[in-house]
Amino acid sequence: MSNTYRRIDVETGVNGASPHQLTTLLFNGALDSIAQARGAMLNKQVEVKGAAIGKAIRIIDEGLKASLNLAEGGEVAQNLSDLYAYITLRLTQANLRNDTAALDECVNLLKPVREAWLQIAPTSDAPASTAAMRIQA
Repeated sequence: MSNTYRRIDVETGVNGASPHQLTTLLFNGALDSIAQARGAMLNKQVEVKGAAIGKAIRIIDEGLKASLNLAEGGEVAQNLSDLYAYITLRLTQANLRNDTAALDECVNLLKPVREAWLQIAPTSDAPASTAAMRIQA
């Protein structure tokens, strides 16, 4: 039953979110999926690990990386694109090698980008950002 409530909470948060908040949700989802993969890896839950890493890769590739505007974003957008490509490579390697250190590296690369993203939030996003943080929990 709690999964149903959580899904509804997530859907409500997504439907009412600004583009900035949606990106925040993508960062949160990627980090959450990596954490799930780490736990599954430590518990030798191969199927759960693979699904969580696959989800993290999709969030990064189809969400974060795909949303970059390389034409207008200049060097910053290109650097982020390269970073996201590297993270997806490391996630794939982590999956193949059961490498928790690679997962930790991905988290350590994503967290500062997420924190920087939160710092540039428009002031009108402030109340909804709290909701986005609640969704992660």
